[in-house]
Amino acid sequence: MSGILYDARKIKAYEALLELCELAGETQGWGDALWEELLHDEELMEEMVYYLEHHNLLGKASCEGYTLIDLFVWEMDIYNLIADSGKNTASCNKETMVLRAFRTMTEMKKDPIHYKKRLSEGFGMDKYL
Repeated sequence: MSGILYDARKIKAYEALLELCELAGETQGWGDALWEELLHDEELMEEMVYYLEHHNLLGKASCEGYTLIDLFVWEMDIYNLIADSGKNTASCNKETMVLRAFRTMTEMKKDPIHYKKRLSEGFGMDKYL
């Protein structure tokens, strides 16, 4: 069977991503959609593998000057606004925020102008609910 390449690292990363999605309360379909985006973006794949191995964001991937760390903080702010807590509490699922930051980055790379505008605007109660 020459010509077939098997990369077990990607299979392990995919399995770890699905476990993370389960912890975050996301469906396998949601995880599969994110995985598909990661397969087409080497920079974000590197970020995901780093996160899965170190449980920390690398902060290397960026779009329009925003890194995954910036998007994680933005997702936390949205959560705090929706939860009406003013801060992230113990009930806040940080894994969900990280996964949403990855998903937002994939979307931002497709439509950077829209997301730059959203990131620079203030939070209004009617915008994110």
